Amino acid sequence: MFINLSGDKEITKLQKKVWLASPTMHGEEKKWINEAIDTNWVTTIGENINEIERLACAKIGRKHAVALGSGTAALHLAIRLAAVKLYGKPATGHGALEGKRVFCSDMTFAATVEGIVYENGMPVFIDTEYDSWNMDPDSLKKAFELYPDVRLIVLAHLYGTPSRIEEIVKIAREHDAVIIEDAAESFGASVGDIQTGCFGDYSVISFNGNKIITGSSGGMFLCDSSEDAKLIRKWSTQSREDAPWYQHEDLGYNYRMSNIVAGVIRGQLPYLDTHIALKREIYYRYKDGLNGLPVNMNPVPSGCTPNYWLSCLIIDREAMCRTSRDNSRAAYIPENGKSCPSEILETLQKFNADGRPIWKPMHLQPLYGSMDFVSVKEDAGADIFERGVCLPSDIKMTSQEQDVIIEIIRRCFE
Repeated sequence: MFINLSGDKEITKLQKKVWLASPTMHGEEKKWINEAIDTNWVTTIGENINEIERLACAKIGRKHAVALGSGTAALHLAIRLAAVKLYGKPATGHGALEGKRVFCSDMTFAATVEGIVYENGMPVFIDTEYDSWNMDPDSLKKAFELYPDVRLIVLAHLYGTPSRIEEIVKIAREHDAVIIEDAAESFGASVGDIQTGCFGDYSVISFNGNKIITGSSGGMFLCDSSEDAKLIRKWSTQSREDAPWYQHEDLGYNYRMSNIVAGVIRGQLPYLDTHIALKREIYYRYKDGLNGLPVNMNPVPSGCTPNYWLSCLIIDREAMCRTSRDNSRAAYIPENGKSCPSEILETLQKFNADGRPIWKPMHLQPLYGSMDFVSVKEDAGADIFERGVCLPSDIKMTSQEQDVIIEIIRRCFE
């Protein structure tokens, strides 16, 4: 099928769907899944779980890991643990953050925030910075001026790019605050020689189906305290006490990872560096191919090495055509020499390619509209959301397919 855009020639529709980011299997996954089945370890304990916990610790540089059913579950338990240690065990029926404010990344996936709300806390959203698309340290400083009693920070490393985490850690220490590091999207990324997931008091990675290493689902809690890891294991298996019957003295959750899911992850983990290298090639192929357009790729701050999980672009303000969004739809007026995220995404879809808007900031979500938002200068997150696009970043995408995608984007600006 040929579709005619402005330009000298028609562009051929891609024969197969090019996804934003989909699982890439290598074969070893079957070996460990089959071993779990053959040995009858089809449960939430087993050698696959033990091994991926060991491998995650070795890669990131932490002492203890607990494999859980999702990154969201890991974030929830990390937040609950921090709250209990900061404020004490809550009364039955109350969250561990009852009435407490928590500083949180604003431009992120909802899971970063949800654990705070599960524990009845009040998120205070910290604006984004343009240099990394992550939590702005200057806005965090301002937040502490407004709310000096806050003791907990939950921050995310967006799209595989590390935040200015060293500066944020310094600010946190000045205020005796605990950091939970949401490294769900940044597994394998580093600041200097230190991996993301190694900076927070507690940290989390994700093995969701679209992540750089996947188990179809799954997540991991990481820390350096054996007591903390033991407590997370207990909570994640319904908080059963050491008794010959089912004895419960604390609130528990059914959050443990399956040994089958862990088998997929075990087969994936040896390919982390390969996946990162392929993601990096995609990022720089976009960067070169889109050169000359009024766009920029998502930033790579100096001193860090992203995992390049998703390649994104942001359109220059003066090159944005007139556009409008409500809570479920978008509209735009095409203009020569200009474009917008909606036009690019709609056009990619016509050619069988997947793309997404940038994460909508949490303070703009109807669910969280009444929560506090702190920014030193401008609402950077809302601006990036307005002008940004997540591009097809699947490592199975061929260079020829990416060339078609680049040409489609270029035509949108003609």
